[in-house]
Amino acid sequence: MCRATVSAFKPKKPLPIRSGEPRLATRSQFVQQTNEPDPSRGLAGYITTYQAIAAAPDLHLAELRRHRTLLVVDEVHHLPTLSEYEPAASASSGQAPPLNEDASAWSRALLPLLESAALRLLLSGTLERADGRRILWLPYRTGPDAGTQEVDLGAPGWAITGYSRTQAVAERAVLPITFGALDGEASWLQAGRTATDDVRLGPHRLSGPYPTETTRPALFTALRTGFARELLQEAFRATRNLRSRRRAERGLAADEVVRGLGKLLVVAPDQRSARRYCEMLRRWMPPRQAEREVRLAISNERGAPEALAAFRLTAEPAILVTVAMAYEGLDAPEVAVVAALTRIRSRPWLEQMIARATRVDPHAGPYESQRALVFHPDDPLFVRFRRSIETKQGMLARQRRRNAEAETPSWLAEHLAAHRDEGEGRGITPLESNALGLRYATLKPGPVFEEARRDRQADQAHLIEPPSATERRLRARIGEAVAAQAVEDEASLRVPHLGEGLYHRYNAVLKRVFGNKGRAQMTLPELEAALAWLERNRLFDYLHRLEGEPRYAWTAARRRHLVWSQLFPHPVSGRID
Repeated sequence: MCRATVSAFKPKKPLPIRSGEPRLATRSQFVQQTNEPDPSRGLAGYITTYQAIAAAPDLHLAELRRHRTLLVVDEVHHLPTLSEYEPAASASSGQAPPLNEDASAWSRALLPLLESAALRLLLSGTLERADGRRILWLPYRTGPDAGTQEVDLGAPGWAITGYSRTQAVAERAVLPITFGALDGEASWLQAGRTATDDVRLGPHRLSGPYPTETTRPALFTALRTGFARELLQEAFRATRNLRSRRRAERGLAADEVVRGLGKLLVVAPDQRSARRYCEMLRRWMPPRQAEREVRLAISNERGAPEALAAFRLTAEPAILVTVAMAYEGLDAPEVAVVAALTRIRSRPWLEQMIARATRVDPHAGPYESQRALVFHPDDPLFVRFRRSIETKQGMLARQRRRNAEAETPSWLAEHLAAHRDEGEGRGITPLESNALGLRYATLKPGPVFEEARRDRQADQAHLIEPPSATERRLRARIGEAVAAQAVEDEASLRVPHLGEGLYHRYNAVLKRVFGNKGRAQMTLPELEAALAWLERNRLFDYLHRLEGEPRYAWTAARRRHLVWSQLFPHPVSGRID
């Protein structure tokens, strides 16, 4: 009997991998595949995506059946069990509940591959889906609560390998986390009222033993009034002290730019608040320093890709303000402090946010001297999240009620989903808020995976990604790759420093390489091909594609400016450290 392995850790990139034979192989034995004939090309295997398999399932199934195959499926929680296999699908309504079409297509395409593989390796960072459905191919048994099922860790023919936070901390793979919980109170008005009316609500405390009807409005108000400034100041002060201490330990001058001093990531509730937070931070520094050290990365900001790339790859900037662009995939080990000024309280979202600060920084010195510090509002929803990751591992599947969903028009469902957290749909007007007290607590590692409790009810797992969302994600990754090359080439003085100009010049180069087709016009396969090309080539080597275009030419004045700046660098003013 073949044995499949489920591993409860989450690798970086969600790419299902197919190996030609059930054995270990070197990287050179695999090839990236985008639905071309002969996927393996005579090698030991190939790497592809959910979307590619769903687009050509027969191609991949035929290739898999040619050999005894090890099928490795990354992020398996993206694949829900098909409706007809759900045990409770028709228990209440007599018909199968609706399922996302893209998720259904992925599951239907992957199921024959799973059935035909000689060996299966399933990888995921969570064994629970947000929609309550079971995960494709995993064994389940009756759960502790009515109407629930949980993954059967002792199912025959399965080997379960878990990697808990306890093990990760013990092996020094991640940093321990200290939370700075700031309590406060807030006051607000209901919609259509004025400050002189008697319906002013509050002040209400943020903290409490459990969420109440005032928890969300108080949080909404606090993130947009004086409380946010207080929390931001605490995070800024902690970052400044950390950088000063590390400079003193290394004997560095105040104007010396090096990596490993620690950085601050600010996560705002919306773009308007992000701009306001950015202006606050800049007012707390000398102007020239603020221009270098504080960057804004939001979707409406033209230089956002370059800001993200510089934050990841260079010593400056030291502070990044964003909303959701740094939610997942931001590989910046220098982040030591996070200001969690977000309204989102979803467990997977918050886990990804705090994970930005838990990576070990190779430039920051010994492991013992590093620690992640997360400042957040002390509301019961965040406290519940923190307690859940200390004591629980999500593995439950729950049959959810779907009658209301079936009766709700799609346009209304989209509207409610888009506005469900904005002031809890109450139309409130924030008035004022202030901080009352700060307390620190170090996150406990949590239970070992094999000893996880049966009463877990966490709401985690990523939502299924439709093709349109995949295209947006690929366009963003291409923008990040272009920005990274622009930052690296400017830092190495291969090209003159032109601010945002080099990023747009490199975008033009990429467009010429791919037949004058911009990212917005590229199809999904073309976007994947462009990203693969960027991983193998440097845009600097293709600048000749822009010859003859005046707007991308380097003027003699710019060349003189480059030489002058190298001979006579500008003096550096005050710093945050």
